[in-house]
Amino acid sequence: MTLSFANPQAFALLLLLPLLALPMARRGGLATLRVGSTSIASQLGTPARRRFGLWLPRILRVLAAAALITALARPQYGSTTTEVEASGVDIMLAVDVSSSMQAEDLEAPGVNRLDVVKDVLHEFIESRPNDRLGLVAFAGDPWLVSPLTLDHDWLIQNLERVKIGMVADGTAIGSALASGTARLQDTDAKSRILVLLTDGANNAGSVQPELAAEAAEALGVKVYTVGVGSEEPRPVQIVDDNGVPHVVELGVESETLKKIAEQTHGEYFLAGDAQALSQVYEAIDKLETTTRTLHQMHHVKEAFATPALLATGLLGLELFTLLIGRLRLP
Repeated sequence: MTLSFANPQAFALLLLLPLLALPMARRGGLATLRVGSTSIASQLGTPARRRFGLWLPRILRVLAAAALITALARPQYGSTTTEVEASGVDIMLAVDVSSSMQAEDLEAPGVNRLDVVKDVLHEFIESRPNDRLGLVAFAGDPWLVSPLTLDHDWLIQNLERVKIGMVADGTAIGSALASGTARLQDTDAKSRILVLLTDGANNAGSVQPELAAEAAEALGVKVYTVGVGSEEPRPVQIVDDNGVPHVVELGVESETLKKIAEQTHGEYFLAGDAQALSQVYEAIDKLETTTRTLHQMHHVKEAFATPALLATGLLGLELFTLLIGRLRLP
């Protein structure tokens, strides 16, 4: 977590704190008093406890002033909104989260297809710092996880929330393609692409993949389709909604994905493992880029309330100690 201050110039007021401390250091001249016996003299002077009682309120006052100055400096944690020159492409990622993505055939047992895709997308997002990226998850329906953004930390946080079962089951490739394209149609980037990752055939949604591909082509959106898994049907184990495991034959239906890529002047890739997805990166790196000024959004939370409350508490404690000191006076 990053701590910053919106008004750091307020810390210049700390230079005034010695003025509050001066009364504590000020001493008067030595006074002479004649007494008749040593027993009376032993009762004169200020005991250590009494001296501490006199100093304590002033110490609390100085600490309260320091806390108040910190509050005026407006401490914040998170980040801010800035204008940046971004050179890159606008990319929407559409990720299949249907039940078949539970298959554990890409990596070691215990790691399903969606786990692999999320790991690779995490690396992909970090490797494209100058590109605006967005994310759509889809199964029976598409669901916008993140619009186009340069705040990649926030995008990765939302990527971690993507899971199987977050939307109704099915594979609505056409609807996902239409949803991702709609997020790209109004951008001013010279290169606008959509990366579609799925392991199945279109079997849900109200939009046919062919029509969605035509709309993407008309809007100048290139679609890179990625088949996750094997083209040859193979037995894989998935778990249904009741937690019961089933073995089914699954294979990537590549013909539809190839047609979408060809229609939109993109490319089709078959990703039998995580390493195969690196081909997508190489293709994207060759795309034309555009430079424009963008507002980079960061999420900031104000933290001035903590030092302000601390200052209030210290001032209250100072008043309490003064009151107690007066009550004890003879």
